[in-house]
Amino acid sequence: MGAFYLFLLSCFIILLFSLTGKVDMGFQVPGVSRPLKRNFKTILKRHFPYYNDLGLPEQKLFERRLQYFIHIKEFIPRNMGTVTAEMKVLISACAIQLTFGYPKIFLSHFKRILIYPNNYYSTINRVYHKGEVNPRFHAIVLSWKSFVQGYIESDSGVNLGLHEMAHALRLENIIFNDEFDFFEPHILEEWHGLAAMEIDRIKSGNSRMFRNYASTDQDEFFAIAIENFFERPLVFKELMPNLYYVLTKLLKQDPCKLIEEVIS
Repeated sequence: MGAFYLFLLSCFIILLFSLTGKVDMGFQVPGVSRPLKRNFKTILKRHFPYYNDLGLPEQKLFERRLQYFIHIKEFIPRNMGTVTAEMKVLISACAIQLTFGYPKIFLSHFKRILIYPNNYYSTINRVYHKGEVNPRFHAIVLSWKSFVQGYIESDSGVNLGLHEMAHALRLENIIFNDEFDFFEPHILEEWHGLAAMEIDRIKSGNSRMFRNYASTDQDEFFAIAIENFFERPLVFKELMPNLYYVLTKLLKQDPCKLIEEVIS
């Protein structure tokens, strides 16, 4: 009987280890527990202000989450030779920026990231696209040129990467998988109510900051609000404090507070 109980104890330890492999808001998986590659970290420091504005502990967390995101995604080049390290790092960093308040959310339904060098032609609706999210094919599609432009023009309120990642995040919340239903329902309901009122204002020509495309529907409004939330947080908070505050609760982060910490 002693050997049998020893066997059961061994099985229990193995199971416990497998269930608690997620530690310190990062993931211990093969090839990912090591520090972020030096060239990846260099790319972050040179080109990603959000990362640079974080404190040192948060930067370490960002690096671990970035490495895991890169590890679990398939980056697929379209109409170009290869996906560069810079493309992988910055696109992944964009996703981590948006989900930083949710340590276990990695947009797991979207396993593929397709990257075109420029705008691409869709044979489905016969128009050119800068980006899209396709849940049927588990794909996020981006024009690299437009993605980069979004971060260069960092205060325009137009950012393709954040826009498409916002669509993916909203879909991830309703797709039944391990990441299902992470938005708190009462906060999401409050957001929808405020968004509906702002959409009506946009349609009547009385919007204080959002472009007309935000009035298309709740999905587009959310994506455009996300762009402004990260690119123009101070203006957003000043003009629409209630909407801004609900979005801080929904995303579990506050860019204005981050700016204040950097200034101080």
